[in-house]
Amino acid sequence: MTTRQPKVHTQLGRAAVQNFAARIFLANDRINQILIEHLDPAAWGTRPPTAKPPGKNPGKNNARTIAAIFTHMHNVRCKWVRLTAPHLKVPPQLNRAHCTPQQARAGLAESAARCAEMLAEALGGCGGRVEKFRRDG
Repeated sequence: MTTRQPKVHTQLGRAAVQNFAARIFLANDRINQILIEHLDPAAWGTRPPTAKPPGKNPGKNNARTIAAIFTHMHNVRCKWVRLTAPHLKVPPQLNRAHCTPQQARAGLAESAARCAEMLAEALGGCGGRVEKFRRDG
């Protein structure tokens, strides 16, 4: 006869998962902050040399600038927070054509903090206002 071990779901276990997910998200943001901080300012708005000129052959090797990549990341996070956790303050979106590295760093820090809050609520179990992640409207 075998005895089954009871499944144990503790608040400590739930809190650990919640804390771990938020910490991973914030660690990722710290890496982004370091990348921007150490980036040559001349590279910020420069298109990769292999990119086609804007308007030429759309969809084919239409590479984004570094500024466009980071602003897109921030803006997607803002949309994720707005749709999934509308009770949280949604950071303002960034304009990829005019965003400076300093504005991107500030925006990314804010959107990362809101996403970490959202994850903590969603994974915290009882009492959280986030029931389901929505990435599109």
